[in-house]
Amino acid sequence: MPSRTVVTIGNFDGVHLGHAALLREARALAGPEGRVVALVFHPHPISVLRPDQAPATLTTFERRAELLRHLGATEVVRLDPTPELLNLTPDEFIQTVIARHNAAAFVEGQDFRFGRNRAGDVQTLARIAASKNLQISIINPIESTLADQTIVTASSTILRWLIAQGRVADAARVLGRPCEITGVVVRGDQRGRTIGFPTANIDTECLIPADAVYAGAAHLPDGRELPAAIHVGPRATFDNTTRTVEAYILDWRGPLEDGWPTPAGAQEYGWPIRLTFIAHLRDQAKFEGIRPLVDQINRDVERTRALTTAAPRGYRRETVNA
Repeated sequence: MPSRTVVTIGNFDGVHLGHAALLREARALAGPEGRVVALVFHPHPISVLRPDQAPATLTTFERRAELLRHLGATEVVRLDPTPELLNLTPDEFIQTVIARHNAAAFVEGQDFRFGRNRAGDVQTLARIAASKNLQISIINPIESTLADQTIVTASSTILRWLIAQGRVADAARVLGRPCEITGVVVRGDQRGRTIGFPTANIDTECLIPADAVYAGAAHLPDGRELPAAIHVGPRATFDNTTRTVEAYILDWRGPLEDGWPTPAGAQEYGWPIRLTFIAHLRDQAKFEGIRPLVDQINRDVERTRALTTAAPRGYRRETVNA
């Protein structure tokens, strides 16, 4: 007898507490032997329909898939928002999903929209499901309480706003885990190594927090998670206006240390990294010379060490809890 398949559809950008609730319900409906299939639009359909209004990306598709599987998805399928797919009527779209994945049930949030011009909603889905004798479960919004006691609905939209404001601790409250970016280490101007603080410069497609200095962690390709003081923004002391993300990774000699598992030809640069942000340390400032800058970086490093030592799960936790 074929296993029961439960489908959930969306962008799932950020994989926050609301998404966790969807996956938890889908897994409950599928049962221990059933399949949970997450159909993930990537890139965001708006990037095709109205490119100038496309929202910033919170998570790469690869990281999204990893997190969704961690939450219970058996399979994560990428939906490329081609004009052909986006032009399907709501009925055509759902019929295609049912046929391709042998769906027995659907789990969605109350604001789920689908089909041409986003004409389909949960009532449309309920009608189609009833005609096929399929089960449907609609999940209520999940709320989070921020540090200032504001209550917000967990959504990718609120996450983008919080991250853009540098409110990484509040973003973690909506995510159920630390705010993060994934990217690749690239060559910078190598100025940090001249003052005793060599940094990993990150190239990322993810939305980065507001310009500031943060305490966080670097997740390295060999599986280690090390504290990191992370600088976001231009380097004002050196009159450099280019906005960058640089991580000074504590307790690490760098990618040329013995046993480092870098790909051939990518010793110093070109290796993947994930940064998590746990606390805002300070705003940016322009220092009058190298000595004051170095003194401040030393303070940043010590505060980072204290924060990550006091609450190690704050930057290592993977689980998303509702």
